[in-house]
Amino acid sequence: MKILCIALMGCMFNGFVQAQTLTPLQYIDTYKQLAIKEMKRSGIPASITLAQGLLETECGNSILVKKSNNHFGIKCKSNWTGESVAHTDDAPNECFRKYASAEDSYKDHSDFLKNSSRYSNLFSLSPTDYKGWAYGLKAAGYATNPRYPAILIANIEKYNLQQYDSMTQAGPMLFADAAIPVTAQNEDNKIETTPQEPLPVVQKPLSKTKFNGLKAIFATKGTSLLALASGNNIPLSKLLEFNDLKNDGLLQDDQIIYLEKKARQGNRDYYISLHDESLRDVAQNIGVQLQSLVQFNNLSELSNVRKGQKIYLRPIATSATASAR
Repeated sequence: MKILCIALMGCMFNGFVQAQTLTPLQYIDTYKQLAIKEMKRSGIPASITLAQGLLETECGNSILVKKSNNHFGIKCKSNWTGESVAHTDDAPNECFRKYASAEDSYKDHSDFLKNSSRYSNLFSLSPTDYKGWAYGLKAAGYATNPRYPAILIANIEKYNLQQYDSMTQAGPMLFADAAIPVTAQNEDNKIETTPQEPLPVVQKPLSKTKFNGLKAIFATKGTSLLALASGNNIPLSKLLEFNDLKNDGLLQDDQIIYLEKKARQGNRDYYISLHDESLRDVAQNIGVQLQSLVQFNNLSELSNVRKGQKIYLRPIATSATASAR
């Protein structure tokens, strides 16, 4: 996305300039019921849904959301049979889905994630693990912006959106039904954002989770690898080996850190890259050892993978045999 949330502070400023412009808090108050309802139905954290909505719709003020009720910037795709609108995003006059209401958009967003195999690993996470979901969305190819997880997490913690994740555990809806304005939000299958930098994420104790069926931690930029190793009773050399890292020190970016050895091969034949990335990025995102990918694809450890490139996750002979059945 080239035009997304200019910044949450920008939304606040615009709220004083234009009478009908929503502020972040107004957006949250308006749509929190829908996010909670969808969390109960689909298992997607309400905090994640709201954070994506804030970012994608420019706090409910984007052109796309106002003309289509598309709260998550989902493009038409070949299987869409509903109404659509033309909107210039990454390219002129792209086809975006149009909804009758914000509720329809929120529901379609849940179904979009729930019914895609690319996001299936996310549903093994705790529904209150918003950090795991933020990093998992990026790892699954939802966004190309390397700061995407940090932006979501910063906004969740700034506006205490995680409180709505806990509310779904209480049973009945905690808010009375209210009329939902027919406005829209912008979210895309692949998001390329240049939003305003949020407030820095406050460093908190990192919690273990499961990713690709392996014990892992979602660590932020600047985290000490030695501290991670010591805190999890793992020799530093082993932690580096598990994550195909050559040097210790501080992490240069936000990333998944595995606490056990990755698989020798994938659970499917191949992976198709959704954006330009390194071969190590692929190894981390799918939980397969980097050396295996090097061997299966006749590449080097330092190889870069292009958008749309096929990366084999199993020996090519095995993949070909399986495909022939």
